[in-house]
Amino acid sequence: MEIPIFTVDSFTDLPFKGNPAAVCLIENELQDDLYQSIAAEMNLSETAFITRRNSMDFSSGARFGLRWFTPTCEMPLCGHATLASAAVLFYMKKNANPVLVFETLSGELYVRQHEESLIMDFPLNKPNPQDQHEIKDLLKAAVGNLPIQDVCYSPTTKKLMVRLADTCDRSELVSLRPEAESLLRNETTGKIKSLIITLKGAESTQSGYDFYSRVFAPWVGVPEDPVTGSAHTVLAGYWSEKLKKKKMLAYQCSSRGGEVKLEIRNDGRLDIIGQAQIILQGTLKI
Repeated sequence: MEIPIFTVDSFTDLPFKGNPAAVCLIENELQDDLYQSIAAEMNLSETAFITRRNSMDFSSGARFGLRWFTPTCEMPLCGHATLASAAVLFYMKKNANPVLVFETLSGELYVRQHEESLIMDFPLNKPNPQDQHEIKDLLKAAVGNLPIQDVCYSPTTKKLMVRLADTCDRSELVSLRPEAESLLRNETTGKIKSLIITLKGAESTQSGYDFYSRVFAPWVGVPEDPVTGSAHTVLAGYWSEKLKKKKMLAYQCSSRGGEVKLEIRNDGRLDIIGQAQIILQGTLKI
């Protein structure tokens, strides 16, 4: 069996930046253990598997199945690998449809092109306030002694969001080094699959970023996720209310970095806007 495979850097206009995802084009469904083995072999934060629908090929079809796997498990939602999947279909397969529809575990997701960017129509996941005392050891492992302004939790995505106090600056967020083992040791309930640490953008800077973030997900085999779209479904739900804005520009402060544009739609969903660079094309031989 031969499977076309691509590596795509998402949420960046430069190669070797943003968040890399592997994308596989699947003619017929595989066994789940094979999907997982391929994702483990790729060893990226996410590997996406696109399957055809209604006997249409990858160039002419408008509707596809889409699944995402980390090196250790399947995920219900992934933004950067969805962006990467659309990039492969639009840029490499020359798909001419104005909108691509992906059938996923999180429902139908829509992606369209706009100039040099791709726009993903995603659900908005507003988080709920979380009692800090219940998870004080996890918070200590995550941010040490840095002051915390808010802690929220998204039950839909199983993401915990920690907002640092406005007295903190970007350099303090960047310098955080939470140990994966410590995070795993202090959260064993299965309630949390990803930890988001975020900080309000400084109005005095010229960057124009409304907020910054980093994302850690050792519970699903990803020590740090370089730039993640699914986390921004939670971040957008939180920051849009705090900042009283529907359009926001965000930056994820991983070593690779990545810029994400966000727009709250009138229907209550979220447009996640970013660019993608295809850097590798090959064939899996199984």
